[in-house]
Amino acid sequence: MARRLTEVVVAVATIVLFGVGHVPVRYSQAQPATRGVDSFDRIATVLQGPRCLNCHPRGDRPRQGDDRHIHLMNVQRGIENMGVPAMRCVTYHQSRNNDIAGIPGAPHWQLAPVSMAWEGLSKRELCRTLLDPSKNGGRSVADLVQHMTGDALVRWAWNPGHGRTLPSLSVDDFKAALDQWAAAGAPCPN
Repeated sequence: MARRLTEVVVAVATIVLFGVGHVPVRYSQAQPATRGVDSFDRIATVLQGPRCLNCHPRGDRPRQGDDRHIHLMNVQRGIENMGVPAMRCVTYHQSRNNDIAGIPGAPHWQLAPVSMAWEGLSKRELCRTLLDPSKNGGRSVADLVQHMTGDALVRWAWNPGHGRTLPSLSVDDFKAALDQWAAAGAPCPN
């Protein structure tokens, strides 16, 4: 208690003498967790964007476009997250974008499992869902980082084809944020 009071007095005296910009920075054991949460905030800006949310819907109807409208042609999730038998995702979505037809494409095009539905989740709920092996396909934090930076379907978000916005972070900045989050112990926001 006395140590904390001393720190407060020193901080106030420094502000009075030198101004707000000169408050000495103290590093504590909590800082890595703070950095990790800050990193997750950056990660969430990507995961809560249309490139990710369109394929992580709560129900059986995928979304499309930057405005996230219901997928045209009554597309449905299907039993294996790849469409119903008469309308399989890979029938239309090939292994690469078809900009002439306006159809996006990447290897193994499909919806995320229902357990990984992110629509409407807060950052905290999103983080906990990502870390829950019963919802994330049994992935460890290292596996999540690898999946979100190495999977061809996920990486499609940074090459979405004509007329689609890119995620809020570059792929390199996203990877850096994921690495920082993982190194800090993958903390979730409160």
